[in-house]
Amino acid sequence: MARTANINVRTEPDTKSKAEAVYSSFGLSLSDAINVFLNVSIMEGGFPFAVKQRRFNQETESAMLEARNIMGGRQDARRYSSAKELFDELDAEDE
Repeated sequence: MARTANINVRTEPDTKSKAEAVYSSFGLSLSDAINVFLNVSIMEGGFPFAVKQRRFNQETESAMLEARNIMGGRQDARRYSSAKELFDELDAEDE
């Protein structure tokens, strides 16, 4: 039997359970997936994907912040009584 080494990783419980769900759909445990990542990293000589920061324009950044605030309960979402009211507002923004 091959010897093994332990790696301890701290992550949020939700992140762990989501990752486990993804990898189990491929028939892999989280430990298997980490081993795949490490072995591919060795073969590639670094990360097996591009590591970079996302860059968005100001309008997109503002929309993402608004969405985070709405989801976090820090801002109320706009509500419309009809689709026409929504489209009228969108048309007014284009003018």
